[in-house]
Amino acid sequence: HTWFWNLIQDDFNDGNINFDGCIRLLEKMQINFNEDHLKHIFKKTIDKHSGDRISMDDFRAIYRALEHRPEFEELFKAYSIDGNILPDGQLLKFLAKEQFQTEANETTALEIIMKYEPIDEVRKRRQMSFEGFIRYMKSDECSIFKYQHRSVYQDMTQPLCDYFISSSHNTYLIADQLMGPSDLWGYSSALLKGCRCLEIDCWDGHNNEPIVYHGHTLTSKIPFRSVIHVIDKFAFMSSPYPVVLSLENHCSPKQQEVMAMCLKSVLGDKLLSAPLGGEVDMTKLPSPEALKHKVLIKNKKVGTLEQGMLRMEEDYAGEAEEVSDSDVPSDDDYPEDMSPVRSRTPSKRKGDRRSSPPPKRKIKERKIKIALALSDLVIYTKSQKFVGFEHSMQFQKCWENNSIGESQARRLARVSASQFIAHTTRFITRIYPKGSRMKSSNYNPQEFWNIGCQMVALNFQTPGPYLELQVGKFLDNGGCGYVLKPAFLRDLNTTFTPRNVGAHSRPMSLSIRLISGHQLPPSAMSKTNKADPTVQIEIYGVPEDQAKKRSSVVKSNALCPKWNETFSFNIQVPELAMIRFCVEDEVSLVNKEFLGQYTLPVMCLNTG
Repeated sequence: HTWFWNLIQDDFNDGNINFDGCIRLLEKMQINFNEDHLKHIFKKTIDKHSGDRISMDDFRAIYRALEHRPEFEELFKAYSIDGNILPDGQLLKFLAKEQFQTEANETTALEIIMKYEPIDEVRKRRQMSFEGFIRYMKSDECSIFKYQHRSVYQDMTQPLCDYFISSSHNTYLIADQLMGPSDLWGYSSALLKGCRCLEIDCWDGHNNEPIVYHGHTLTSKIPFRSVIHVIDKFAFMSSPYPVVLSLENHCSPKQQEVMAMCLKSVLGDKLLSAPLGGEVDMTKLPSPEALKHKVLIKNKKVGTLEQGMLRMEEDYAGEAEEVSDSDVPSDDDYPEDMSPVRSRTPSKRKGDRRSSPPPKRKIKERKIKIALALSDLVIYTKSQKFVGFEHSMQFQKCWENNSIGESQARRLARVSASQFIAHTTRFITRIYPKGSRMKSSNYNPQEFWNIGCQMVALNFQTPGPYLELQVGKFLDNGGCGYVLKPAFLRDLNTTFTPRNVGAHSRPMSLSIRLISGHQLPPSAMSKTNKADPTVQIEIYGVPEDQAKKRSSVVKSNALCPKWNETFSFNIQVPELAMIRFCVEDEVSLVNKEFLGQYTLPVMCLNTG
């Protein structure tokens, strides 16, 4: 009690405090609160006496309503000897039995007490009060997300193609791709979220200054130079690992030269403009560790790395060369329901109106001009048109990457999963949304992670379950934007496919007890702080692991709903599985309002 009064008395020196004063004091004490719930509790408190101010006793009641959760009290009292204090030995028992920390010892318990116990005399006795216990239970150490996975813990010395890489599509857009605004915020925001592959659509602008926008649409335009300045500023704020700039280049050779000069002058040493150690005849890509604090350019390239290196000695200003850009069918030529296998010749019976399958399109050669100045900045990420898996196996170099549209990729994954996986063990493969997604909607990235695609590019500006999967996946490994693929998606001779996991299955039995919620966002329909919350738990992963389970509905309680329900899942390939907790307000039997969600990799789940 003395500790609490000492903490708050200065704020009551001038007498009782109002609602704003209550907010300021809670913020000073670093107490999280939802304003709707606080208003409700504050109003209930002042209704007991007239006026709009509260005393120290009133504030303590509000503090306890927010912090002293009955679930915590129950746990604390189960291990406390007298209901008030938890000695270090009892804390150790709690860690072993409730948190499954079998490695924990007296030192672990003491470290927790020293870190979280706020009351000096209790801490000196190597004990924990209920206040300390609350702080520990609300800390990152007791988060459902494994504490160890909040920093980089994976091997970062493997080739680039061995990682899932956080990737954005149409990064410059902050709304739809037909009429929405282009904004520099798209780049700074994506980089601060740990995104490591950004897309830049470049077009000729006035006064020989290239511009960035979604071509042939009404989206607004931003200068290429400004985009590069923003990337220079934010590239390594959230992660030291390499950033790839995927250029969708529609510029004339003259303005491509301007782009190259701009990249060099703005990015300086950050720009990777030559192979590491001058090595041009490599059989595998360098690692994220070797490329720390470097920006890589992904674009078409003239000739080989060696030819580019030889040209470095020469002055080739104004020079450009043609490269072929095979006009293979675009992604929108692959409708979702297109049969992967051509049907047999339809019968010619009278009345049979079935149409014959569309004739196969011939691949046309299209020539595009690439300025040598820009071409020579492409080192480990040369854009190579995807022709077919066999063609890639025969001719593709490790530093050549493919971009495949979602519809074509989905079809290939359905009919040639093992070839697709063999391809992604060798080459960086980028998947992008089909052009018909006018509102910048997203596809499910999970189906492409399942086959090892490294750059599964999503529209970061469009919220929803699929973007939440992307955000959740890249929380792993310290949120650095690179997540090491499971061994079975890195092995060149792998036999794994998502529909035939075989010997690669390491089944996990997952049991989740949904206990309670606390200060959930109230329903939009509620005039106070009420909601009828229900929780859906979803597993995303290989087809066999997909699952959904839903809790019961707690009526009229968003402040502290209790469920006490247990859900069990059997997961065959936990290394690829994601789990999503989604809280909804049941407005009616058929209508639910989204309140909040949290998504994370199953392998990042903390026990206890």
